[in-house]
Amino acid sequence: MTDDAVSARPAPGTRLLFRWRKWDGGPHWVHECVYLGRDRWGDWFGQLPGWDSSRPGRVFEPQHPNVTLLPPSGDFAYTHNAAPHRTRIYIDIAWDLRWQHGEPTGIDMDLDVVDHADRGVYIDDQDEWDEHRVEYGYPLDIVEHLEALAADLETRVLGRIPPFDDATAEVWLARLAELGLG
Repeated sequence: MTDDAVSARPAPGTRLLFRWRKWDGGPHWVHECVYLGRDRWGDWFGQLPGWDSSRPGRVFEPQHPNVTLLPPSGDFAYTHNAAPHRTRIYIDIAWDLRWQHGEPTGIDMDLDVVDHADRGVYIDDQDEWDEHRVEYGYPLDIVEHLEALAADLETRVLGRIPPFDDATAEVWLARLAELGLG
């Protein structure tokens, strides 16, 4: 993830919006969240039940706290949902994930890696990926990189390799709770 500058990060506890867009620049999801801080894995954000997550034509209110990691690579956003959520992990494969004007922003590239209580770990939305890579004309080098990344992340989630283990996320879920924003 490219930076305006590390010093431009907001103070932990700052509420902000995370803005996703599609490859063609069209609007996508906007998530109300709070900046939690940074560790060796990247920047962490939190979201509480009832906070807004919406995109054109759809509104979603989280029912459980969650934390999201934006790694320096800028090619995925890893969300860990607190128990008892049935989806433990949801990773959005991304492009150009970065800070812009003091807020995180990125391009949603359709593929997702999911760890769900009923279905296990799997790569989701491959049909959407296949459709959009033709419709939007994703460059071949990006397609190859992101497909390999999705497969690698699936393996790492299956192995619960940090930061995809519960212990790493629990630190940030605790920090979110300590803020007393709920």
